[in-house]
Amino acid sequence: MDVRTALITGASSGIGAALAEALARPGATLHLSGRDATRLGVVADACRKRGAVAKASVLDVRDVDAMAAWIRGAGKLDLVVANAGISGRSRDGGPENAQHTRAIFDINLDGVLNTVLPAMAVMEGQPLGADGVRGRIAVVASIAAFMAAPDSAAYCASKAAVHGWMLASAPEARKRGVVLTSICPGFIRTAMTAGYQFPMPGLMDAERAAGIILRGVAAGRVQIVFPWWMGLAARFAGLLPPRLMASVTRLSRER
Repeated sequence: MDVRTALITGASSGIGAALAEALARPGATLHLSGRDATRLGVVADACRKRGAVAKASVLDVRDVDAMAAWIRGAGKLDLVVANAGISGRSRDGGPENAQHTRAIFDINLDGVLNTVLPAMAVMEGQPLGADGVRGRIAVVASIAAFMAAPDSAAYCASKAAVHGWMLASAPEARKRGVVLTSICPGFIRTAMTAGYQFPMPGLMDAERAAGIILRGVAAGRVQIVFPWWMGLAARFAGLLPPRLMASVTRLSRER
């Protein structure tokens, strides 16, 4: 996969930053966005040291017009990664809970659509490559998409919606020369998981995750699930009756 131009949201840390640095090389142009100007600047500088042209933009994926203008203004795009997202545990409760629940859907679902839809429109106007592809779009969902954990209701639901939409949209998009990929990672060592106070089986570094993602996208896979065994366990958990799932979640929380 020859990626000369890539656009990544949520590029200021975690998987987004790791992907940016993995793609950075002489001849590559990277369009990077995030909400933290300082952290985004650090990532952009790291990419420039690897020889890439890195253009950093402080943006909020919830801003429909700003996102569309940014993506249209990037020119030809080989790869777009909708990575921006936030986590949240519904069991935290409190008066801020409803607000945070809405924020999770606004960023994890609407933010993805605000990235993917304009990117698809741009790519559909690009010439076909030698491989019959006009462009590739990857969305970072989660293994959480496979189950409905009571203590992470909004997060699981937002990721399930994104994952399902990408899988369902992939066949028609492919006919138009755009390859869609849904990425469902397990626990990744990032700022998001740093504060988790519960077991995180299969925890891996963002750099390793970036390698897995780029290999899967290059292969044209519609979904990338890793670690595979954790994805299998999550799918099994998703088949449990709701009451049993609630009990399992409660027990894991009390460990």
